[in-house]
Amino acid sequence: MYIEQGYKGNLGVWNFFLIPVGFMLFMVFNYFSTQMLVEEQGQSVEEIMAQMIEMMGKMPFLIVNLLTFVVGLASIFVWVKYIHQQSITSLTTSRKKIDWKRIGFMFLFWATISVATMLLSVYSAPENFEYNLNWSKFIPLVVVSFLLFPFQTSFEEYLFRGQLLQGLGILTKTRWVPFILTSVLFGVMHAANPEVEKLGMEVMVFYIGTGLLLGAMTLMDEGLELALGFHAANNITAALMVTSTWTAIQTDSVFLDVSQPSFGLADMLPIVIGYPIILLILAKIYKWSNWKEKLFGKVLSKEEFDNLNAS
Repeated sequence: MYIEQGYKGNLGVWNFFLIPVGFMLFMVFNYFSTQMLVEEQGQSVEEIMAQMIEMMGKMPFLIVNLLTFVVGLASIFVWVKYIHQQSITSLTTSRKKIDWKRIGFMFLFWATISVATMLLSVYSAPENFEYNLNWSKFIPLVVVSFLLFPFQTSFEEYLFRGQLLQGLGILTKTRWVPFILTSVLFGVMHAANPEVEKLGMEVMVFYIGTGLLLGAMTLMDEGLELALGFHAANNITAALMVTSTWTAIQTDSVFLDVSQPSFGLADMLPIVIGYPIILLILAKIYKWSNWKEKLFGKVLSKEEFDNLNAS
């Protein structure tokens, strides 16, 4: 009963939306200000980013961007623990303790698949990639990635699959509304990314599809642990293995993607077919059942939840 863990705080349901709404308003402001800058300067988002990276350097640019999420995650934790007076554990999981083994397993599981997939892409189409490894730059990148990317990915998970999922579930007394809505909002949050400008709105299938995968993991497993591990592995392996000159994450990675940007049916298949397979594998490992109720069922009222805990 992960969503019902939200009843354990002292404030009303409104408190779950304060930070998420503030963040989304900031993202809307960021999107429109970026578009205004693009029109004023007559440059693409890619060109503007390239200028900023040239001025600051890839590593400082990456660190500055990731540090904002350190502040964001700290803000959520301070608000939840000291204002709402809900434990970080109950924001994370329905279990008595946070299951770090779940986080570690999911990180290794998805990192292995991601690295294997990237290497397969390089092997099958070597003309689309440049070998870019520079150990003097790569080793600091590894350190920064493992230190700071978990703050970024955890911030997004605690925001969308944590506060928003619990808040919308308690507000609507449903599971399907927060499941669908948080996934769509997760996708919309990435609308200002240069990938959307370069690949078109079709790439939103990836962002929203990933949101649905992470939401399903959270609801079926009754906790954020698997989503936390997956998201961290996804971003860290991307930053270390393959980047390009037009993506939101630009690093001194092992390979540089120099192919013509595109997003078509072949790119959608791993989402439409691969993601459900991942869920089935996890269901086998963690013995998930009752899919319909967990994804689309009702959320208990506070009285029902309190009575269940009392018994």
